[in-house]
Amino acid sequence: MRPALFLALALPLLAGACMQAPLSPLDAARVCEERARAAQGPTGSVSVGASSRSGLSSGISIGVTDDYLRGRDPYEVYEDCVVARSGQAPVRPPRLR
Repeated sequence: MRPALFLALALPLLAGACMQAPLSPLDAARVCEERARAAQGPTGSVSVGASSRSGLSSGISIGVTDDYLRGRDPYEVYEDCVVARSGQAPVRPPRLR
């Protein structure tokens, strides 16, 4: 009987933990602009460094999103993301550059 009681009490808490509270449209815009920028093309960075302990170091990072690979319009990505995160249409256009 105890496992059933535990499950009955824990299940709503677990389900609630998986849900996110909706963001305001402005907060969603800030988050979604990054996703829309990534849909414009590959992103990347290069780093070069030196230290007395480990000598020279270098690194490269390249990122490609599935939105870019599928050829999705960055403005569509932005709008879909804002609606999904806030439940409302965007209140301003994205700043993609």
